[in-house]
Amino acid sequence: MLAVFAVIAAAMLFGTTGTAQALGPEGTTPLAVGAMRLMIGGTALAAVGFVLARRRTRTGGHVNPPLTRRALLLMALTGVCLAAYQPLFFLGTARNGVAVGTVIALGSAPVLAGLLEWMLTRRLPSATWMAATALATLGVVLLGVGGGAGTTGGADAVGLLGSIGAGASFAIFANAQRRLMDDGWDPFTVAGAMGAGSAIVGALALPFVDLSWLADPRGLAMALWLGIATIAVAYTLFTWGLERLTAATAATLTLAEPLTAGVLGIVVLDERLSALAIAGLAVLGAGLVLLAWGSRAARDPRPFPVEA
Repeated sequence: MLAVFAVIAAAMLFGTTGTAQALGPEGTTPLAVGAMRLMIGGTALAAVGFVLARRRTRTGGHVNPPLTRRALLLMALTGVCLAAYQPLFFLGTARNGVAVGTVIALGSAPVLAGLLEWMLTRRLPSATWMAATALATLGVVLLGVGGGAGTTGGADAVGLLGSIGAGASFAIFANAQRRLMDDGWDPFTVAGAMGAGSAIVGALALPFVDLSWLADPRGLAMALWLGIATIAVAYTLFTWGLERLTAATAATLTLAEPLTAGVLGIVVLDERLSALAIAGLAVLGAGLVLLAWGSRAARDPRPFPVEA
């Protein structure tokens, strides 16, 4: 249950991203904010992850396996996917609105994570996961329809692909982390590697974006919160919880993010949600409760098939 609460806490931190950006200064762009978020958060996540991994090695005697080419590629994949999530997510919200883009990205993530995990493990997710994911996905759909951008046409195709791509990025790095842990890698080493990889990608993008908004105290506060809280702290909690949960379960628990974002929109940003959107929040919450209840049993420590 502690693992469940850790992932939910991480998702709640993820859910503050939109509010933090809304409270930031004018003149920011999604690419600039995303690059700075990766630079600050990825560096902090790498530092925290590697320090905690070394501490666990000293106190618990855990020794990571040899660094193989496959392990190195999986670690690089987590960093690249975390970096790719940023522009894809913002592309979806820019094309289809924050509500619709967010729910498509987050609603697709647990489904894609479960399907990818099934392909890798050759085992279907549990019946509880299927029921909870269906309930939670229905909730985010209701939330998106009830709190959409107000457009009368259908969803923009490019934005739709961006949001689904963001969900796929999350699903891929969650499964890559899960596989590294099942191969014997310390979870904080895995998190540190993901942070280092994403920080490198963010640093490469910084010369091409306008960062003048950092001179505004609100801009600096926003960048620090987005980096430290929503990446370093959030992904440390997420990775710790993922050590004890399946990737599919962890991805579904992160649907607490739109729940948090919706509440913050009402309380902090004074947004108004329709009755349908409020119903979506309630259904989403019910799905999370069901999944948390069904996740009390310990997961199989070796879900991936042994390779010849």
